[in-house]
Amino acid sequence: MAEHITDASFEEIVLKSALPVMVDFGATWCGPCKALAPVVEQIAEEYAGRAVVAKADVDECPETSAQLKIRNVPTVLFFKNGQQVDKSVGAVPKAQLTEKLEQLFK
Repeated sequence: MAEHITDASFEEIVLKSALPVMVDFGATWCGPCKALAPVVEQIAEEYAGRAVVAKADVDECPETSAQLKIRNVPTVLFFKNGQQVDKSVGAVPKAQLTEKLEQLFK
């Protein structure tokens, strides 16, 4: 199951993680976000123990969303060693997200 992130937990869960991290920024009122949600959960299960897969609601994480310049939802950010290294905007196919996540292991 994907971790739920708040402004307070972002640094601990994402930036200090020893594992690669994928964070899905979305909102409850966003249709494409709802479509992407089951895909994110599948990826969370498949990568359990190898990567951190997390979800952040932009309305619940206004500071983090502003710092990371989240303009559209869904936006999925990829982090390695505390640094953002990639991003995906919009409801994209699962293969596109897993391909970006796999790059973090190299």
